[in-house]
Amino acid sequence: MYIIAGLGNPGRQYAHTRHNVGFDAIDVLAEKYNIKVENAKGRALTGSGRIEGQSVLLVKPLTYMNLSGESIRALTDFYKIDETSQLIVIYDDISLPPGQLRIREKGSAGGHNGIKSIISHLGGQEFLRIKVGVGEKPAGWDLADYVLSRFAEDDRKKVEEALERAADAAVCLMTDGVEAAMNEYNRKVSE
Repeated sequence: MYIIAGLGNPGRQYAHTRHNVGFDAIDVLAEKYNIKVENAKGRALTGSGRIEGQSVLLVKPLTYMNLSGESIRALTDFYKIDETSQLIVIYDDISLPPGQLRIREKGSAGGHNGIKSIISHLGGQEFLRIKVGVGEKPAGWDLADYVLSRFAEDDRKKVEEALERAADAAVCLMTDGVEAAMNEYNRKVSE
């Protein structure tokens, strides 16, 4: 079984902000594979189903971004999964241009508080990640204000396409492995 967790903040005021691209990617997967993400479990909204023959649990932590690790840890413990190979986390990355994906097997938090929380609660940096580029913070902007803001129209289009690719990348991680997913989805997206 795989847990695919998209990071974000609960509440309508955060919907479709840069920081909520993880939630948006889970919505894409849920719609594509007809999985209802509406059960409350482990301080998250969850939905279980099958994707390409694999049992999956789609997860949107309800702990707010900075405490994402509490929810993820509760679920990995409950389902007794190996977080190094059966956990996929989808989240925003300001160091990537809007719409660019980056798949990694492990790494530091890179200043992302949600990932910092997950690393702290899991006790390690080894878990599969799909980073979705949301663009660099403009000069003079507060980081929190930037990640909690919505996309300009042209960037939103790039990000919506990236969310489709992020959903496909999660499936590829499960079916073909990390090398194949990195080769396919870490390529630069044309402007």
